[in-house]
Amino acid sequence: MAELIIPRSTEIMAAVIFALAVIHTFSTAYFEHLARIQPAHAGLWHLLGEVEAVFGFWAMVLLVFMAFQLGSNTSMHYLESRNFTEPAFVFVIMVIAASRPIIDFAGALLVGISRVLPLPAPTAYYLTVLSLGPLLGSFITEPAAMTLSALLLRERFVNKNAPNAFKYATLGVLFVNVSIGGVLTPFAAPPVLMVAGTWGWDMAFMLTHFGWKAAIAVFINAAVVTFLFRDYLKGVKTMSDALARLDVPAWVVAVHLVFLTGVVVFNHHPIVFAAFFLFFMGFTEAYHKYQSRLLIREGLMVAFFLAGLVVLGGLQKWWLQPTLEGMSPAVLYWGATFLTAITDNAALTYLGSLVDGVTDEFKYALVAGAVTGGGLTVIANAPNPAGFAILKGSFDDGAINPLGLLTAALGPTLVAAAAFLLLPG
Repeated sequence: MAELIIPRSTEIMAAVIFALAVIHTFSTAYFEHLARIQPAHAGLWHLLGEVEAVFGFWAMVLLVFMAFQLGSNTSMHYLESRNFTEPAFVFVIMVIAASRPIIDFAGALLVGISRVLPLPAPTAYYLTVLSLGPLLGSFITEPAAMTLSALLLRERFVNKNAPNAFKYATLGVLFVNVSIGGVLTPFAAPPVLMVAGTWGWDMAFMLTHFGWKAAIAVFINAAVVTFLFRDYLKGVKTMSDALARLDVPAWVVAVHLVFLTGVVVFNHHPIVFAAFFLFFMGFTEAYHKYQSRLLIREGLMVAFFLAGLVVLGGLQKWWLQPTLEGMSPAVLYWGATFLTAITDNAALTYLGSLVDGVTDEFKYALVAGAVTGGGLTVIANAPNPAGFAILKGSFDDGAINPLGLLTAALGPTLVAAAAFLLLPG
């Protein structure tokens, strides 16, 4: 297949369309408002008001534009040159991680750990979910950790009756903690995964340079939000012993954990993890009495979002890479934190890995900045759409205000920045 050459005019238009998509993500509440005042076209406005549909929609606009400007063959060639492994993986891991046996197991485990803390039961559980939940992302992958933590928070704390300030503060800490909580290992966080092989970063390197700093920031963020809303948490219904018991047989939980482990281990091999997923679907059908509704729709919407980001992001290299090359490590850190908010942090680190002759300081600043900014917006980190899809129904009008998320995530982001910039190592 001949090398695909994209004219600069097309790349510029792709950047414009990308910018429109970013603006659209901050405008979804307006489309939901249109759905209420124009019921005749409510379906269309609801579609455009779905954050998970935004990048897929604008990816379609880009492909149609390319087909008219460059021809359908070139447009199709570009589409087939994109790698959609990550969207497919996030879909599969989200559905499996959100299955009832996995959620019940994780909930019982975290309840057991929370009882060690000298705090009221709901407060201790909330603190445990917001801290240990995201750190699990270093081992079961960030999308799985996001799915588990978001579902457990929705089950107990983040509901329509909770104060808006509490819901947004929880969301901001969750997104930031998941973004930085996956850096204890080189295989679980997408922005680390993109560069670990190229730069030779192993488990020991991640733990000594990133992991322990991230863990400190995660616990500080969780502790601060728990302290700020301690009065509200005291009023949450007392946890029953049923939450610490598994209603699902241990062997069913074990089978689900095998499926989850298999998908994580083969996360770079879509044929293999797709096979695991098909067997998983068959197993859940055979033992449906131990299952709740699988998050198929939510998973597909998240995958659609990420696939659109892959299509749009593939034509942003022309301006992103020169921008990164021209930065000193100090400027690069904050530049990466900012750029992550309007791009995907995995795409950002991947482009940085293509720059030749960079220093160790450059590498550290790029990755640390990328994970630091991963909680600022829904598009900043691959797992964010999963958490967004799970929790948005608990917010007013079933929508999360992007500016509300940005504001709530600023404090936890600064804590992460302080950890990565001020702690030694």
